[in-house]
Amino acid sequence: MRYQASNAVIGWLNLVGVVASIPIIAAGLWLARSKSTCETSLQGPVLGLGFLVLLVSLAGFSGAWFGVAWALSVYLVAVVVLILALLGITVFGFAVTGGGGGEEVEGRSYREYRLEDYSGWLRHRVESTKYWRTAKACVVGSKACDKVVTWTPMDYLQRDLSPIQSGCCKPPTTCKYEGGAATPAQDEDCYRWNNMENILCYECDSCKAGVLEQMRNAWHKLSIINAVVLLFLVAVYSIAFCAFRNTRRDASGYPFGLGPLSKPRSYLDSYWWK
Repeated sequence: MRYQASNAVIGWLNLVGVVASIPIIAAGLWLARSKSTCETSLQGPVLGLGFLVLLVSLAGFSGAWFGVAWALSVYLVAVVVLILALLGITVFGFAVTGGGGGEEVEGRSYREYRLEDYSGWLRHRVESTKYWRTAKACVVGSKACDKVVTWTPMDYLQRDLSPIQSGCCKPPTTCKYEGGAATPAQDEDCYRWNNMENILCYECDSCKAGVLEQMRNAWHKLSIINAVVLLFLVAVYSIAFCAFRNTRRDASGYPFGLGPLSKPRSYLDSYWWK
């Protein structure tokens, strides 16, 4: 009875894992084509996680449902590796996504973002010429600034902006201009700004900070999902280990860890004079 119960539970849990891997893989494919975050490094881990969950769940399902001991052995090792990998990724994700969040702008609905508010690892990544060339092309291709550049001063007072729109489509709110030129002793971004559609503030630190904020939000959500999956895997591993022991015992005919000496005696053997 315990064999059937534990194996049935692990079988159904891994069937859920197989089904759950489908939206994870779909999310990775969406990230590969989406221009909402302009962050390409997420698609690889998400796709890898999705396919790994799929393969591990298939091994666990076949091992538990059909009583295949070797499949459960592979499954247990794979789950341990997956737990350790997810633990490392989750800790790293929470570490690098600390900080940021932007600062409120008085009298405006949007926030503005500063590069120095983010972790050193993220800043180093976005300041890389190779990375920023790709990220800037994504920002331009997303056409996030198309509507913003047509706004009136009243629109800026009433409407919200995404982090990329706030950092890339306008100069910082503190900038002051006289005769179309920035006045002296201002933020460097004030001088980088140009109202030409192909320039705007795409080379501004505020634009890089806006991209980092989008990245930070996506990574933070992914880290929360990873933490939930991690707890789920630990619970599943505990049940799977019981299923593995029961499968081994069922296959050998003896209780797990015991030899033939533990085999129950027959009815006639119970008579001592025999």
